[in-house]
Amino acid sequence: MPDVAAKIGVPADALIPYGFDKAKIAAPFLKSLAGRPDGALVLVTAVNPTPAGEGKTTTTIGLGDALNRIGKRAAICIREPSLGPCFGQKGGATGGGHAQVIPMEDINLHFTGDFHAITSAHNLLAAMVDNHLYWGNAQNIDPRRVVWRRVMDMNDRSLREMVTSLGGNGAPAESGFDITVASEVMAILCLSKDLEDLQARLGRIIVAYRKDRTAVTCADLKADGAMTALLKDAMQPNLVQTLEGNPALIHGGPFANIAHGCNSVIATTSALKLADYVVTEAGFGADLGAEKFFDIKCRKAGLSPKAVVIVATIRSLKMNGGLAKNALATEDLAALERGCENLGRHIENIRLFGVPAIVAINHFVQDTPAEIATVKAYAQAMGSEAILCRHWAEGSAGTEDLARRVVEIVERGEAKFAPIYSDDLSLLEKIETVARRIYRADGVVADKTITDRLARWEKEGFGALPVCMAKTQYSFTTDPTRLGAPTGHEVRVRDVRLAAGAGFVVAICGDIMTMPGLPKVPAAEGIGVNADGNIEGLF
Repeated sequence: MPDVAAKIGVPADALIPYGFDKAKIAAPFLKSLAGRPDGALVLVTAVNPTPAGEGKTTTTIGLGDALNRIGKRAAICIREPSLGPCFGQKGGATGGGHAQVIPMEDINLHFTGDFHAITSAHNLLAAMVDNHLYWGNAQNIDPRRVVWRRVMDMNDRSLREMVTSLGGNGAPAESGFDITVASEVMAILCLSKDLEDLQARLGRIIVAYRKDRTAVTCADLKADGAMTALLKDAMQPNLVQTLEGNPALIHGGPFANIAHGCNSVIATTSALKLADYVVTEAGFGADLGAEKFFDIKCRKAGLSPKAVVIVATIRSLKMNGGLAKNALATEDLAALERGCENLGRHIENIRLFGVPAIVAINHFVQDTPAEIATVKAYAQAMGSEAILCRHWAEGSAGTEDLARRVVEIVERGEAKFAPIYSDDLSLLEKIETVARRIYRADGVVADKTITDRLARWEKEGFGALPVCMAKTQYSFTTDPTRLGAPTGHEVRVRDVRLAAGAGFVVAICGDIMTMPGLPKVPAAEGIGVNADGNIEGLF
């Protein structure tokens, strides 16, 4: 690990080892980087996901390796995997083939304990809310207006809605669980610049409302200090390596369909001080992850990305064109051309933010020359370029062309990044801007209770916050079955939540759930430990 750290100038005494193959980078060293210039930030995003797979993380790792291969000092910044998808349907999030980060099993499971710390800090606050009510309620909390739920890092649909305090342990109340990656504490950790900022943000969390409708915060309950203590080590970024021995910072992990979908600000900003090129990713398709990366993370952290890579597979594009999964191995240029409209929409959307975009075709062996040529021609017609990448099979050697093209784009200095809405728009106008400009919706549907709540938050001083759209990842619409690039739809906002500590307002759209469920055949059924003590079936 010291040799890997040395590649980006991190000395051995700045590492906090977790075994032999992973470490945290100590906070005092990170603070010492403040005066250094920033490298170039490159975002990897993708078309809307399908069961055929896109390979965004794999491409991120392959590009980082390839940049190092061509002589650039590059680092990778990605999110930590959640246990929910690992044991559910998606599997792990450490790449694949010859483009992986290691140790794969550790990263996909408990890693360095960051998610457990976030879960504990979140649930400590929930326990302190209930305890405050039990011991007399000095803050005059209205028990009907407690808004702080509990979390766990597992898909468990039975916990979505529940009743607490049965059996005489206080006043029974309706509550529920979200998955840890949807926790505001996760978002706060990922958006905080240091421990002081972390505690201030934790203190601003709204946990309940009094009978006069004024907010009760985490600081009112004096929980922010203990929560910071639980998160002290978790705030330090994790350093691991790719299969080719290049540095990768893996830190934080909010989902993009229900949260803001980016790794931590502290990992990204530190990497920018340590490397000439930093390759990061944002979750799911560009309509979710990239939009939130630009409108939330970059806005809050003052980041200015220089290039975007949009990952697509020919398989996923054919599915977006209406082809069934069992027919993807067959050449179908008509379905591919229809599916390319999804890619085209994402190319157009990235341009709205003023950042040049290039397409990475994540190669599968079934791809035919005619299909590859079709995607390349489509990207060119859209004013972009598509480059075939074979990092899964060949590692960095298979992604050299993409790396060289990214360097050319960055060195031309064409990026003029700006979010797509200003702080001074109303919260509803921000939601409508994303819906109309990114999703191409005709409008937003929200009942009076939603619009009244947004108006009240604006009066309370939260009107300048950005919005975080919680929506299905499979479609530009709120209907996961509408693939491609649909128009003529409306975005139904079912609920809104104020994340005062994280600094955004969550708009829950359609039927999206903040606590996912397991599929009919969960991946957990195939995971185990063999006779040699090695984990098998984790992917």
